[in-house]
Amino acid sequence: MEILMKNCMLADGVNDYCGLFDVLIQHGRITRIDKDIIALEAERSIDLRGNAVVPGFIDMHCHLREPGYEYKETVESGSRAAARGGYTTICCMPNTKPVIDNINALKALRDIIDKSSKIEVIPIGALTLGQKGHELCDLQAMSDEGISLFSDDGCPVMNNSIMLQGLRQSLKKKFLIIDHCEDIDLAGDGVINEGEACTRLGLKGIPALAEELQVMRDAVLSQHTGAGIHIAHISTEGSLNIIRKAKQNGIKLSCEVTPHHLSLSEEDILTHDTSFKVNPPLRRFQDVLALREGLKDGTIDVIATDHAPHSLSDKPGDFIKAANGISGIELAFSVCYTYLVKTGILSLNELISKMSYKPSELLNLGKGRVAEGSIADLVVIDLDTEFIADRDKLISKGKNTPYHGRKLWGETLLTISKGRIAYEKEGYLDVYR
Repeated sequence: MEILMKNCMLADGVNDYCGLFDVLIQHGRITRIDKDIIALEAERSIDLRGNAVVPGFIDMHCHLREPGYEYKETVESGSRAAARGGYTTICCMPNTKPVIDNINALKALRDIIDKSSKIEVIPIGALTLGQKGHELCDLQAMSDEGISLFSDDGCPVMNNSIMLQGLRQSLKKKFLIIDHCEDIDLAGDGVINEGEACTRLGLKGIPALAEELQVMRDAVLSQHTGAGIHIAHISTEGSLNIIRKAKQNGIKLSCEVTPHHLSLSEEDILTHDTSFKVNPPLRRFQDVLALREGLKDGTIDVIATDHAPHSLSDKPGDFIKAANGISGIELAFSVCYTYLVKTGILSLNELISKMSYKPSELLNLGKGRVAEGSIADLVVIDLDTEFIADRDKLISKGKNTPYHGRKLWGETLLTISKGRIAYEKEGYLDVYR
């Protein structure tokens, strides 16, 4: 489809746009950006009246549940939810049933993606068979099939020898390992951060040390092998400091942080509301402040959602029985814009960079910009109108959000993936035609 978007406020974290521009999309790419484009042949012309146009967001860490757990989420529902959140590229974790730990499972998932996805979905392969941490998958074969990311996700690879072997193979085949850093012996059967809230609520805590020891382990292994490691969803000031020092010493670590770890702390858990139960857990407000600073100074590379949708039965009002996870992909930008940009911690361009350009760089996708010749992955956002988050209006099957009823800014109006409309807020194009 040929689309002309007029009067756009452009922001991409790379270019410095000033004023309003028109953007012409042809054959899935941005072919022209100028002050006043006249294209009478455009199939669709949209006057954006100053709304923001940014590159589609890229999520390095989400869960689509299919195959095996379709009652929680499917590729179709998850990709539609992602598009509503402004995402045009997402990387899905392999903790499905069966686990994505072999070529046949990978091909089956790709068939589902080809048939059902509204945006680009990049599968992540399991690092070990069954995500059990005992034996590496056939990483060479999976890599030859186009897998460039491997992770055991919520099943930490505690065996140092296995991780060392995986890192050595990553150097040969040029893939990246994403590690969930958690010492499962230290974490034990904890369900919340080891701090004030667990004492107040009478729950067992998970110490910060459970994360930090494994981050330190990964830093040592990365230094020893020269291989890069991407640390998933860091949550503590201690982890941040380890990564900062490692980077200063030339160690090839990268890392991500989630919107919920940037906006919520254990202080927000006032009752046994299990929509706040997540792994790693919500930490101290001191950790939140440190993570925000780490994002600002560049220690933290990207923002990733860790979108983890669950059914109502998976989230009973019991912290011990409830599953970990937050359904976060639809509200991720709004949460970050509200808590980081509206408060003056980041500029809009800095936020967009962490959600688009930087993950594109890490993944070598060549995306994350609004520029002539670029793939037309774009999002139109209303930055100036407040809205109330409503779990019942989420597209995702997972309604497990701690932001229900909170006032947020930055609502997605339109998402374009490779030149095609992947999401439209109901009635938007009728009003802004």
